[in-house]
Amino acid sequence: MFDWSDLRYFLAVARHGSTVAAAKALGVNQSTVHRRIVELERATGYSLVRRQPSGYQLTEFGQALLPAAQELEMAAIAVERQVQAYASQLEGVIRLTCPEPLVSRIVSSRLMELFGERYPGLRIEFVMSDGYLDLAKGEADIALRSGEQADENLVGRKIGDSFWAVYGSKSYVQHHGTLQGVGDIVNHAIIGFDGMLANHRAAKWLAIVASDARVTATNNSVLGVLQAVKSSVGIAPLPTTIGDVHDDLVRLTPPVEELHRGWYLLTHPDIRKTPRIAAFFDFVVDNLDLMRPILMG
Repeated sequence: MFDWSDLRYFLAVARHGSTVAAAKALGVNQSTVHRRIVELERATGYSLVRRQPSGYQLTEFGQALLPAAQELEMAAIAVERQVQAYASQLEGVIRLTCPEPLVSRIVSSRLMELFGERYPGLRIEFVMSDGYLDLAKGEADIALRSGEQADENLVGRKIGDSFWAVYGSKSYVQHHGTLQGVGDIVNHAIIGFDGMLANHRAAKWLAIVASDARVTATNNSVLGVLQAVKSSVGIAPLPTTIGDVHDDLVRLTPPVEELHRGWYLLTHPDIRKTPRIAAFFDFVVDNLDLMRPILMG
């Protein structure tokens, strides 16, 4: 029927008795106040104010409309208060999905302690998965992912780099020798990626460089592949942050350029600016010096 925001100008004139004083109170120019009053009168079909030598006075309709306009103003103020209260509310759970191997590295660092000190009302709940959960469906709030930021429905930022190399156990190398370059992988037993990792870049890379290699085991998680490598049944690409910390493993190649990707912190745009999500993003950005060694070694 009419633009509710025009009631602000009507109320200001009713309170201050002139368009000049109303404009000053609202921080606009006088012509804006006059124009919005005229538009409100046009939309309602009735005059709201009349000009007198002493200033503006409300018409009979203006007097009748005033209480309802004041109630609407109070409701708007209540909404503003609710928004402000929500903005200051830093309580609840943040569901963070990330690859399983990262969880122990994050928990054993100082990050969680520092986060708890800054935001005592917030709690991190890890949703561990080597696959990508659907943030749009609420399967998690925030994702920490390596790879390409291919989902255009998510927002976030790059916070590090992900490096992969080929590893074998010391026992395997003793019995079968080391690699004479990437092209030599085809002459070794390999551990493959299947299940939710069947389309992982490491699986695709192995299919190219070692399509004729003997597959001795497959696994649907990075930790499962790690355990298979440690058991000496074959060799496989692994994140350097995982492979390098195990003394019983040998890095058989430099970081493989084709497997180099970024680490991204992502969320759905509908919740990006909610207090708890914004707080976590701000915290990670403020502590990249602690986060990057977790991601990159």
